[in-house]
Amino acid sequence: MASLKQILAKVFATYIQRKTHNWSSQPIKTQQKVFRRLIEKGANTRFGKEHHFEAIKTHQDFCRHVPIRDYEDLKPHINLVVEGQDNILWPGKPLYFAKTSGTTSGTKYIPITRESMPHHIEAARNAILLYLAETGNTGFVDGKMIFLQGSPELIEKNGIKLGRLSGIVAHYVPSYLQKNRLPSWDTNCIEDWEKKVDAIVEETIREDMTVISGIPPWVQMYFEKIIEKTGKPISEVFPHFNLFIYGGVNFDPYRKKFQQLIGKKVDSIELFPASEGFFAFQDKQSEKGMLLLLNSGIFYEFVKAEDFFQDNPKRLTIEQVELDVNYVMIVSSNAGLWAYNVGDTIKFTCLKPYRLIVTGRIKHFISAFGEHVISKEVEIAMKKGLEEMQSSITEFTVAPQITPVEGLPYHEWFIEFEREPNDLNLFADILDKSLQEQNSYYFDLISGNILQPLKITSVKKNGFNIYMKSIGKQDAQNKLPRLSNDRSIADELESLNLTK
Repeated sequence: MASLKQILAKVFATYIQRKTHNWSSQPIKTQQKVFRRLIEKGANTRFGKEHHFEAIKTHQDFCRHVPIRDYEDLKPHINLVVEGQDNILWPGKPLYFAKTSGTTSGTKYIPITRESMPHHIEAARNAILLYLAETGNTGFVDGKMIFLQGSPELIEKNGIKLGRLSGIVAHYVPSYLQKNRLPSWDTNCIEDWEKKVDAIVEETIREDMTVISGIPPWVQMYFEKIIEKTGKPISEVFPHFNLFIYGGVNFDPYRKKFQQLIGKKVDSIELFPASEGFFAFQDKQSEKGMLLLLNSGIFYEFVKAEDFFQDNPKRLTIEQVELDVNYVMIVSSNAGLWAYNVGDTIKFTCLKPYRLIVTGRIKHFISAFGEHVISKEVEIAMKKGLEEMQSSITEFTVAPQITPVEGLPYHEWFIEFEREPNDLNLFADILDKSLQEQNSYYFDLISGNILQPLKITSVKKNGFNIYMKSIGKQDAQNKLPRLSNDRSIADELESLNLTK
C-alpha cells in the first residue's frame, strides 16, 4: 500500500509535468520573455549602463552591445562584487559566491543571487518528479537518499557567503527530505575526500538506500569501498536501491563497471548543473538527451564550435539551432552573467522539445594537428572498445604526442584499466578506427600519413586518484579532463611515476 508521502509525491509530480510541458511547448516565447526580463533588471546596474542596455530591444542589439566573455574577461566586474560593491552585474549583492577552481583563472567566484538560487533547487527536484511522473516508481521516496557533495561549511567575504555550489545547495534541502537524507552534516563537512568517503560508508552501509547521487568516478569509489568492506555487490547491500542520479561527466564509459558493482540494472537520471546555472536534466527515460531549461532565468546563445575562435562568430538563439551540430553554449542569467562562455560544448538531439547532450569543453579538445577531436568522440570510441573487448576501465585521458622519439606524431591515450583487454593492440585499433569514422579531419591525418594511429599508455591502479590529489582536486567537485591540447597532464602522470 502506498504511503502518504508517495501519494503526495505523485500528485506533485503530475503538476510539475504539466507545468514543464506548458513552457517547453512554447520555447521561443519562453526565451523571449526571459530575455526581456534580464535586460530590464540589468539596465540600472553598472554593467548595464556601460553596455547601453537601454538601447537593447532585440538579440541583434544585444550582440552589438555585449560581446562574449569568459571568466577572465568578466573578472574586473566580479572583483568589484567580491569587494562588496552592489549593483555591479545584477541589482543589489549576490546571496553567495560559488567557489570553483579554473584551469587558467585560478579560483573563480561565480555569483548566485536571490533570483537565481531557487532554480538550482527546483531543477534538481523537478528532474526527480518528472522521472516519478513518467515511471510511476514512487517506492524510493520512503527510503534513504545520499548525495555525494562538497562541504556545506561556508565562509563570508565582505558580507557574502562563499562555498562550493553543492555545499551551498545543501542548505536548501527541503524539510520533507531531511529525515531521508544522508550523510550527516558532520560527515559532509569532512574536507579530505578519502576520509569523507570512508565516513559515508560507515553511515550508510546498514541503511535502506534507495537513491544515490554524485559524479560517477566518486560514486564508483564509494561503491568499491562498500564491496571491499562487505564482500557483497551493492544490490545485496542496498536491495531497494533503484535510482542513480549523476552529472558532471559522461556516464557511458562507467556504465558497464557500475552494472558489475551494483549487480543489477537501475534507472538513472542525468543532470547538467554548474555554478553558473542549472541548465538541463533528463526528463524522459525513453529519450536521448536532457531537457534544456528555458524558463529558469537563463537566456541561451549558441556558437558553432568550429567557428568559436574566429573574430565575431555568429551567435544563434534557440530558434536557429540545428540537430547534431557541436555548439559552444553562451548564457546570460539572473545571477548577473552576460553573454558568458561557460566552456561547455553541446549537441541537440531533439528540437521539440529542446534536448541536448554535453559533448565536452571548448578548452578540452585536441587540435594539435587541425583534427578538432572532442570529448564525445573519444568517449564513443572508448565505449565501443570496451564493449567489443569485454574490458572495463576506471578512468582515462588523451593527449597529443607531437615530438615522439621516433616515427610520426600520434594521440596518446592514458588508461587506467579495471580489467585490461587480452589484446591491447587490437583494443587500440578499435579505438582508432572508431575515431576515424567519427572525425573526418582525424581520418584525413591518419590516411595522409601526418599522424600515426593512437597509442595506449597504461596507468597504474589508483593512478588518476593520486594525480588529482597531487593537484588538490580530489573531491566531488572536480573531474579529470578527457582531452588536453598539450601534455601537462601526461607529463605530470609520468613525473609521478604513475604509468606502466
